[in-house]
Amino acid sequence: MSTIAIRAENLSKLYQIVGAQPKYHTARDRIVNGLSSLFQRNGRGGARRETFWALQDVSFEVKHGEVLGVIGRNGAGKSTLLKILSRITEPTTGRANIHGRVGSLLEVGTGFHPELTGRENIYLNGAILGMKKAEIQRKFDEIVAFSEVGKFIDTPVKHYSSGMYVRLAFAVAAHLEPEILIIDEVLAVGDVSFQNKCLGKMEDVASEGRTVLFVSHNMGAIANLCTSAMWLDNGRVVARGDVADTVGEYVKSAAGASPSETRRWKRHHGTSGGRFVDARLLDPNGNAHTTFEMGETIVVEFDVEFSRSFRSVDMSVNIKRADTGVAVLHLLNQDCGFVFEHISEGKHRFSVEIPKCLLYPGTYKISLWLVAAPRMGLDHVPDVLTFTMVDSGCSKRTIPFLPHVGVFHSPSIWREI
Repeated sequence: MSTIAIRAENLSKLYQIVGAQPKYHTARDRIVNGLSSLFQRNGRGGARRETFWALQDVSFEVKHGEVLGVIGRNGAGKSTLLKILSRITEPTTGRANIHGRVGSLLEVGTGFHPELTGRENIYLNGAILGMKKAEIQRKFDEIVAFSEVGKFIDTPVKHYSSGMYVRLAFAVAAHLEPEILIIDEVLAVGDVSFQNKCLGKMEDVASEGRTVLFVSHNMGAIANLCTSAMWLDNGRVVARGDVADTVGEYVKSAAGASPSETRRWKRHHGTSGGRFVDARLLDPNGNAHTTFEMGETIVVEFDVEFSRSFRSVDMSVNIKRADTGVAVLHLLNQDCGFVFEHISEGKHRFSVEIPKCLLYPGTYKISLWLVAAPRMGLDHVPDVLTFTMVDSGCSKRTIPFLPHVGVFHSPSIWREI
């Protein structure tokens, strides 16, 4: 049997976009519009059409048992690629060879019939996957238990909330044992506890040797569930290979602060007198970084411009998980005995070093606070920087890290007594 589960060769997808038509308000405008439409029907005119390449010459291979994370900005072509691989849409050029039974979860309720009950849709989806009734019955109770919609299993799914829809859809896709599982960002619809549950199930699916294509904006999940990654941008493959390297390059390009980006900060001004004007993430050698391994030292550097002098100021750095919004670190200069006094007017540069940071893998956001004594808020910039922590050898863990396991890794000594 071939070791290749998916082979894509020069996949391209072209869409035509019809130009927006102007709105007509007056009687004269309606008459002119009607005449224009007549000419268009007679082939003497037409609406302006533009073309858009959602994918351009995308080629890659996925081996059996590989878990490929597909990353990229919104509009990069990720969903279009998955729809082609799921046979929902045809490519304009190129081809994709799929070796194995495919289960897809691309949108809430993909493959569900709204008039059918949850029970009926489970059997319908199983039949679409080519499964026999006995196979579906064997998995039925497990699917219902996982989805947590047992009370409504005999209710038409058109009455389900989006959360119930996605619970049942994921349960069906993950439990009916497709050889290739394709999942889009649809998991974001569920609550945090259900997302963690889904990530745990995906870990089980991957450990069983099945092939998974996983699209997500959660870089922590990508870095820790996937064995490889592919970065798409403007319909093209930018990078394909090692997870840490690919995710690191993507996060660096997407989240690194620059002077031009500071204009988009969601700034919460306090009392005038001082403001953050730039911020960046560095390694101890001063190199820009947005991806760190557990145990690495992280340096947060920022510039503050003061319009007048201050006797003393305090600054803090707040770090939270991007997926849950839970604050995991609040670093205040006074907590570590550092005092900033006699601050003169003008621009000053400060840095905070977090030695041997042992945050668990995931994506994190940094907010900055500036206060003048006593308790005079000067500036607050939320979510100004983003970084990703990935696994390293310091934890010795052999299974993926999931969001519900905690916040920090702490070295510990284990014995049998």
